[in-house]
Amino acid sequence: MTATPDAPARHRAASGRPGRPLTIGEAARNAGISARMVRHYESLGLLSAVARTDSGYRQYTEADVHTLHFIRRSRDLGFSMEEIAELLALWHDRSRASSQVKRIAQTHIDDLSQRIASMQAMQRTLKTLVSCCQGNDRPDCPILDDLAAAPGTPPAPRPARPD
Repeated sequence: MTATPDAPARHRAASGRPGRPLTIGEAARNAGISARMVRHYESLGLLSAVARTDSGYRQYTEADVHTLHFIRRSRDLGFSMEEIAELLALWHDRSRASSQVKRIAQTHIDDLSQRIASMQAMQRTLKTLVSCCQGNDRPDCPILDDLAAAPGTPPAPRPARPD
């Protein structure tokens, strides 16, 4: 492995021993993700090229772990891989305008709001169907009738019949 001049500074406390490169397992554990996800993020180009030993083992720095944590936190907030790539580029670009970051976040909020509204509509429909279903030993089921209805012609839910 060829070390860069700033490598010792990049290895600070992530491993508990300054200057020591981290294995993929240690980097993953420190970032709160799996080693498989580390390799996945590398394959997507979200993590810059990682140094390797002569025998091919990956060696991570604290900066790499910090980037992995950034990616994990972004995923936790539901950002797509494309959005994360854009956010990472902005994070590393000290001359960026915060308005660029805000635009990405606001677009994501708008998307989440739309998805939430759609899920709430699904929930309302299912609640209506469940309230119309007797849930007894009889074969009549307004839930199945609705699921089987022709597209574009939702049948009106039938009120539940008493036994």
